[in-house]
Amino acid sequence: MNPIQVLKDIREGARTADVVQRKNQLNLEGGLGYGQSILDPRFKKEIAAQGITARQTPAQFAGAYLSRLIVDAANDGTRTYWWRYNHPLAVAQKGVEYGVGGITSPTQRAAAALAIAAPAISAAGTYNILNPGQLFRPTGYAQTYSEPGSEDRRETAQPAQELFERFFMGRTGEPLKYETAQKDIPSLTKERYANYQNFLYNDKGLLSLGIIKATPENLQGYPEARVLGFPVNIPMAAGFAAGSIAAREATIAGRTKTPAGKTVAQFYPAKQRGIRGAIGGALGSIAGVAAGNVINEAIASANRPKLPTTNEYQNLSTDRI
Repeated sequence: MNPIQVLKDIREGARTADVVQRKNQLNLEGGLGYGQSILDPRFKKEIAAQGITARQTPAQFAGAYLSRLIVDAANDGTRTYWWRYNHPLAVAQKGVEYGVGGITSPTQRAAAALAIAAPAISAAGTYNILNPGQLFRPTGYAQTYSEPGSEDRRETAQPAQELFERFFMGRTGEPLKYETAQKDIPSLTKERYANYQNFLYNDKGLLSLGIIKATPENLQGYPEARVLGFPVNIPMAAGFAAGSIAAREATIAGRTKTPAGKTVAQFYPAKQRGIRGAIGGALGSIAGVAAGNVINEAIASANRPKLPTTNEYQNLSTDRI
């Protein structure tokens, strides 16, 4: 193998990659390569269309990907996806986009998305929609801005900041002290409370990175995961999934097959889609949350210790006598 030819091929591959990436820059905001990731499979297809492949032209292929790596590193290409999808709600939004994608009006599409999201996010426990008197404080958690030194931290001294953090930042606050938390959750035990505190503040989760972790019992006794600190549970996931599917199906009047055998959705008229999508999304999300709650109860029941019934206890006591 001629080293000089290899270098020429690498340079040629880099030149071709530049042509492809310059063409893509015209469609990207800012024109600096922002979002052009080395992991994007479309780049491989685009250079293949120019005759560059790993098997046929390995040196040119290496040169093309060297160029892509430089563009990626300098312009946060791969990190863009991390920034975009490093929150559970950002991931859930992709499913919601599928559900409301057939709605043409931006306003109606947003309304349908909110109809899906509201029940699902409420089920996550970041706020309690049934507790407006305490600014929707989540069950078992303290207000972040309660009066300093207050014995009961269920009331806040700064309503505006509290609402901002709760609904914009998605923060739950800290768990109440055990005695107060038990007033919110009568079934709460000291053991469960201690375990959950340990999970929140000491458990580093998967690979000890603190990004993803899970516990079989939160304060209320249900399974919960934390993704970058945001709570994720079965009712929330079921609400988003069912709501997105229901919204999509509500906007589809029927399906037909093309001569090639491909199934194509036929949507209702544009004026009907927004209303149908919002109603379908809301009902689907509520049904998903309800189904998730049933699953939660089944898991919680299985986790609870099996204590003997009164008759069994009496028989056991009699036998011991």
